[in-house]
Amino acid sequence: MASLIPCPHCGLRPKEEFSIRGDASPVRPAPTASDESWHRYVHIRDNPKGRIVEHWHHALGCRRWLVVERDNLSHEVFRVTDAADWAKRKEA
Repeated sequence: MASLIPCPHCGLRPKEEFSIRGDASPVRPAPTASDESWHRYVHIRDNPKGRIVEHWHHALGCRRWLVVERDNLSHEVFRVTDAADWAKRKEA
């Protein structure tokens, strides 16, 4: 059974069209932040089980960056948002 991702631009597509780029929850430190803050941002990451939020790239489709909320145990996808829209919501 193939896993499908509901792209907001292209519709339901096979996961093989996408590249996972990592956790979407870390907040980038300010340019003047301490070396320790940058070290934690770049190198130290949690690896939780369950519902997570990740950056995905629709490489073989619309080529848009997306934020996918999914369960990393069952692979159930709960929500897919265009990354630009997601960033605007985070800022609000």
